[in-house]
Amino acid sequence: MAKYAAALDQGTTSSRAMVFDQSGGVVAVAQKEHEQIYPKPGWVEHDPKEIWARCQEVLDEALEKAGAGTEDISGLGITNQRETTVVWDRNTGEPVMNAIVWQDTRTDRLVDELGADGGQDRFRTKVGLPLATYFSGPKVRWILDNVDGARKKAEGGDLIFGNIDTWCIWNLTGGTDGGLHITDVSNASRTMLMDLQSLSWDEEIAGTIGVPMSMLPEIRASSQVYGEVKTGKFQGVQLAGDLGDQQAATFGQTCFSEGEAKNTYGTGNFLLLNTGHEAVQSKSGLVTTVGYKIGDNKPVYCLEGSIAITGALVQWLRDNLKMIKAAPEVEKLAQSVEDNGGLYIVPAFSGLFAPYWRSDARGVFAGLTRYVTAGHVARAALEATAYQSREVVEAMDADSGVKLESLKVDGGMVANDLLMQFQADLLGVPVIRPEVAETTALGAAYAAGLATGLWNSEDDLRNNWREDKRWEPKMDAKQRDEYYKYWKKAVTRTFDWFD
Repeated sequence: MAKYAAALDQGTTSSRAMVFDQSGGVVAVAQKEHEQIYPKPGWVEHDPKEIWARCQEVLDEALEKAGAGTEDISGLGITNQRETTVVWDRNTGEPVMNAIVWQDTRTDRLVDELGADGGQDRFRTKVGLPLATYFSGPKVRWILDNVDGARKKAEGGDLIFGNIDTWCIWNLTGGTDGGLHITDVSNASRTMLMDLQSLSWDEEIAGTIGVPMSMLPEIRASSQVYGEVKTGKFQGVQLAGDLGDQQAATFGQTCFSEGEAKNTYGTGNFLLLNTGHEAVQSKSGLVTTVGYKIGDNKPVYCLEGSIAITGALVQWLRDNLKMIKAAPEVEKLAQSVEDNGGLYIVPAFSGLFAPYWRSDARGVFAGLTRYVTAGHVARAALEATAYQSREVVEAMDADSGVKLESLKVDGGMVANDLLMQFQADLLGVPVIRPEVAETTALGAAYAAGLATGLWNSEDDLRNNWREDKRWEPKMDAKQRDEYYKYWKKAVTRTFDWFD
């Protein structure tokens, strides 16, 4: 009798496999990093074959660590870095080039060209997204335009596209030998090619962007049995869940009711608010996205505030500036000073995402003086995450008309007490961390376990949610507003760096 659900969480910097029990507790975890490839400024790539190799390794390792067999696993769910784009040959399984990562800005000229007729919101009413370098559709077009012979092969039906979920599912279910070419509604809603109402590919938009329909995967629900795993130690396990990472975290945080929100602190930050069965169009710089769809039920939509660089800024301090040896050390360094010393860091490494959508922006250090030390830099780096999150919360309040009363948080950075306290101070509401902070993997496991009978309903999942810690705001409003004023000033300094 199956007693566990498993998840493959393919993230921006690493792949992780986790096994969970019926109470949502962690039974086993295995994780491996993969290479970040930067061919030019603003370009970010991953090797899809390396990612697939890491995924196989962590899946096998997690099952071993759990001391479990395939008969113990009711289902496997997939969750993934969402807009990262892979194009490969369906006959050979070979990618035509590296995956173009969601942070990559190489499509900026193409995005501007597409926006020349109708502006940044040209497709927004249908797809919920502004024209931006972030999303997959223009990335596919770039690959077809820039890889020799790719356009011809795509039009001949030999090349197929997928975000990382699709690439993993295709390989897990047989690859060139009958692999499933599918995605779910949450991932499809990040391509710029899916109609939010019909949940189907929009042929007209695909034609305008320049993506042949034959390349696109079949769109399925987020929680349903798709098929069986045909490789590795998970062979024979039902593959039954697929959610983009931020929707998976929303699912793992059990934000099933309209008005519930969560913020994930990872490579970037992503705040999602459940808007129920209505796709609310944002007037404040957020995106409208599909949250999830369980089986034949109606889809649930979310408003999302996407921030490109948060945890990645700490990695930059570690890898590029060599200020720390490991990411967790940033907290101790930041605690060595009382405040930011007047320094503000706006990490617009990939332009600015929500609520600005400025691909012409680049990062700045503002307010630098001789007084500033490494401690101030570390503190300003952490504070940048909280400031960007406040901007998104304000946009969310404006769009939804609902004032945030508390914020559920998850992801790697929520172990940082200094950051979480500053976030509560800056928002003026409690910040609450659950017992299982890795809610992305948990959400994917929940989707798989719901489809395969390990859990019977959303109520079963709600009952699993347990609070671990909360931070209450301590800063007075005057101080908060003063800090925020300088942040907003610093942000304006990033604009128009590129013509």
